[in-house]
Amino acid sequence: MLLSIVVPCFNEEEIIGRFHDHVTTELSAFDGEFELVYVDDGSHDRTLPLLEEIAASDPRARYVSFSRNFGKEAAMLAGLQHAEGDAVVIMDADLQHPPELVHRMVALHAEGYDQVIARRTRKGDRVTRTMTARLYYWAINRLVDVELVDGVGDFRLLSRRTVDAILELTEYNRFSKGLFAWVGFRTTTFEYENAVREQGRSKWTFGKLLNYGLDGLLSFNNKPLRAAVYLGMILVSVALAYAAWIVGDALVNGVDTPGYVTLLVIVTALAGVQMVMLGLVGEYVGRIYYEVKRRPHFLVKATDADVPRPRTDTSRTVTSLVETVTTK
Repeated sequence: MLLSIVVPCFNEEEIIGRFHDHVTTELSAFDGEFELVYVDDGSHDRTLPLLEEIAASDPRARYVSFSRNFGKEAAMLAGLQHAEGDAVVIMDADLQHPPELVHRMVALHAEGYDQVIARRTRKGDRVTRTMTARLYYWAINRLVDVELVDGVGDFRLLSRRTVDAILELTEYNRFSKGLFAWVGFRTTTFEYENAVREQGRSKWTFGKLLNYGLDGLLSFNNKPLRAAVYLGMILVSVALAYAAWIVGDALVNGVDTPGYVTLLVIVTALAGVQMVMLGLVGEYVGRIYYEVKRRPHFLVKATDADVPRPRTDTSRTVTSLVETVTTK
């Protein structure tokens, strides 16, 4: 069995060497062959030179480097396209996905599971973040056509047929959590305690998390559009009822000048609702716009095949290579 480890990387020079040493040490007892497929997502630091050193010193390591930053979704797609294993594990380079859990994933895969998902607990997270996440998943699971589970991310093992199914989904606007759930197959989940990032800072700002959440909401359903239709019908009904009341009141009591404030509030509220609905329709139209252009998800600048790979003494750790490169 060949196991592929796909590792998206963006500005990970501080930790990529330790990550490689840790993973290779953990998998040294693996009953089978393994490869590591690193995807450099247009890093601005020395991540790429370090990956070149890693690939030159370790024949099990490969890398793909993008021409610019295309995002983690594109990086995961590139990793799956280049992975050759019978099973593929996706994990982050910051060691928040513990490499020692790969053995458990492989054992569960041997029992016949096509997806083995590591679900992190939210132990150690801020209370506000935990409550916001739970509220988001509660709301989104009442709208989308697939089930999304709180704490489930990209850290998972995929069988070869699951990977092939994912690669058949060529949409430009990708939301991998939803895609993994959509393809289905036999799936199991186990929990692990949340690990603290050892080096660097998270690339996920509040704005990026918000946009990612909206991607999840809009990528797998058209219920917001249907809700807009229902809301429009409700507003029309309320407006007709209000108009009938105004006419009836005028017939009974005569025309009364007061009502300017009420009219202003109603017009303003309806204008706000219309803008929200217009923005919602625009989001869907924008996604259609990107899909019909059929641009590639990423452009590759370099791969490990472009660099000579001398087979040196592999007893020299990658951490020492990192120290050598960073002092140049």
